[in-house]
Amino acid sequence: MLIVLSSPSGAGKTTLARKLIEWDSNIVFSVSATTRPPRNGEVDGREYCFKSRSQFNAMIEANELLEHAEVFGHLYGSPIAPVELAIRDSQDVIFDIDWQGGRQLRDSTHSSDTISIFVLPPTIAELHRRLTARGAESEDHVAFRMAKSRDEISHWSDYDYVLLNHDLDHVLVQIKGIIEAERLKRARRIGLTKFVNTLYKEYEERNA
Repeated sequence: MLIVLSSPSGAGKTTLARKLIEWDSNIVFSVSATTRPPRNGEVDGREYCFKSRSQFNAMIEANELLEHAEVFGHLYGSPIAPVELAIRDSQDVIFDIDWQGGRQLRDSTHSSDTISIFVLPPTIAELHRRLTARGAESEDHVAFRMAKSRDEISHWSDYDYVLLNHDLDHVLVQIKGIIEAERLKRARRIGLTKFVNTLYKEYEERNA
């Protein structure tokens, strides 16, 4: 599955994505390419693949991105190659992306394998507190993110699931439940038809 996690900045999607990867080794993180400069402590290839704008545009031209969008003045996108490798290895891929990227994935050839989850903050005041508490950005940038959050939240109804992040541990349990339920859907149960046919064969043998 391709698991899309979206939220306004500060609502917890990045932390949730990391905790989901720790929970299940079959889930891998899609490391986005970005033109945003790295923050203190960020490592190229771990948090993001840092690119110049010309490098990023070259990736677009070469169709190397599954989705891409401009967010807060910087370009972000999901490289196709590692996603396809994970799919071949029967792994689920989690995407920490905004509504634009989520829409592109839902409209892509992987739409039937995409589940989308939008995470809401409990209050706007709490959203502001979380952004300020990170201490990684100036007051002007926090104000800019807050101004954009209303537009981000306006896309909540595009998603399969919408969760309220009042408590991180609680919403994490909810997402785990969603993933487990989605994995049990009949269309995703590889080998289920073969197993049912063996049950029918047992009937035939018992009645022979």
